[in-house]
Amino acid sequence: MALARDSLRRLLDDPQLPGGVREALAPDFAEIERMLSKLEQGEIHIAVLGEVSVGKSSLLNALLGEARFTTSPLHGETRAPAEAQWREERSGGVVLVDTPGINEIGGEDREQMARNVAERADLVLFVVDGDLNAAEEASLDQALAPGRPLLLVLNKADRYTDDERTLLLERLAKRVAGRIAAQNIVAAAADPAPVTRVLQAADGTEREERHVPAPDVGMLRERLWTILEAEGQTLAAVTAGLFAGRVSERVGARVVEVRRKAAERLVRQYCIAKGVAVAVNPVPVADLLAAAALDAGLVLHLSRLYGLPLTRSEAGSLVTVIATQMTLLMGTVWLTHFVSATLKAGTGGLSTVLTAGAQGAVSYYGTFMIGRVAERYFAQGKSWGDGGPKAVVQEILESVDRDSVLNQARDDLAAYLKR
Repeated sequence: MALARDSLRRLLDDPQLPGGVREALAPDFAEIERMLSKLEQGEIHIAVLGEVSVGKSSLLNALLGEARFTTSPLHGETRAPAEAQWREERSGGVVLVDTPGINEIGGEDREQMARNVAERADLVLFVVDGDLNAAEEASLDQALAPGRPLLLVLNKADRYTDDERTLLLERLAKRVAGRIAAQNIVAAAADPAPVTRVLQAADGTEREERHVPAPDVGMLRERLWTILEAEGQTLAAVTAGLFAGRVSERVGARVVEVRRKAAERLVRQYCIAKGVAVAVNPVPVADLLAAAALDAGLVLHLSRLYGLPLTRSEAGSLVTVIATQMTLLMGTVWLTHFVSATLKAGTGGLSTVLTAGAQGAVSYYGTFMIGRVAERYFAQGKSWGDGGPKAVVQEILESVDRDSVLNQARDDLAAYLKR
């Protein structure tokens, strides 16, 4: 339990989260707070899940012994999750949670709400009123996926004869074999239908009497308490751990997205700076040195963005590694770059107008590639992976449309020079 609390607390208090991540995932962080409160209070949450009108609310009312949840003969009466404390001496902090029905026409939002609630519950009661249909099978698999305990409850069992009920329970057991243990498949009659009995008086006259049987949830109640008494707190810890894992994945994905967008902006800024520096500088050696310095600066900034800072020397070495692989894989482009640089100096400036734009665009493209490769390196935790730098460079070269980048380079440089 303490480990689960620590995992959730670390998510809340992580100082390394980039700006915007916490705000973007505000609902998740609010849910972490609720989960922490639940753990600290020692609560166990049991949620019902099932199609509309299978008697989920009635089932919880029967367990509670009072009508705390709204019921109706109409479909979709439960439109939002609702909770009630299970007020029995044995229950302690057990909370029953009602959810909207799944597979309701036009109720997609409520269905997702129900799934979200069930995802955070410590124990799920999947309620059916007959054999499983295809939609219920799919929902059941989804509810079982996190690995939490689940009870399959055949409600409205009073509608069947003893033989029919036995046959139906056997059918359900076969359908879920290997997924739900036999002891976790139980029958219940949360809201039994009225029955009419014929009573005969001593004088031989007969009269009809309408009788409403009491709810029959004894089997379900006993199975629940057996589970809760044996592993109640463990269930809460497991649920919190699973939830922390799911939120961590969402946080991680959001962090990756934020960093990727920031990296895109950073790379483009350096591409423009390098393209302009190379295009307007008439001295070939000087513009090449400026280009190398800008590439090293880009890598240095990317390393800080990903929380893996390099020294300037290390950044320069990384640029050299990337540039070497790029030269091996696309030497013609770099040869054109050097030829253009020579033309700029050797023609007294006559060809500068003709060559500077092209050379600046090539430099822009080179920095773009160095930025993309370096970003991959940092995103992988300062690792090239199994294939080494050559494989990473090759993959990115193949994934990038060179003409599109060069066209973008010309547009960016032209816009900058006009300003």
